[in-house]
Amino acid sequence: MRQLTKAEEQIIQILWELKQGTVNEVLERFNEPKPAYNTVSTIIRILETKGYIGHKTKGRGYIYFPLVEKNEYAKQSLSKMITNYFDGSFKNLVSFFVKNNEIDIKDFEEILKEINRKK
Repeated sequence: MRQLTKAEEQIIQILWELKQGTVNEVLERFNEPKPAYNTVSTIIRILETKGYIGHKTKGRGYIYFPLVEKNEYAKQSLSKMITNYFDGSFKNLVSFFVKNNEIDIKDFEEILKEINRKK
């Protein structure tokens, strides 16, 4: 699975929320200043080429929908980040957040409970 640009991620996030939508419906979800219609349309076509979204015809237009689930993309992205920045170690990732005070004891205890439930 290929990594997405920030602009591509913004659009796929919107489509995950909408489940499906036209270019105009995606465009409506952007904050001001909104990108140009042609920009959104181009990025959608790129996402389609990369295999992240598909379309169906409705009248003279298209309705786009995600082909990749959000959870699947998140898992792949996190795995790549752990490999690239934390020597492939989840322990190193957690240690990083603990050392930088990005995680408090309550959150850490909840993570441990979740790990224990998986055993």
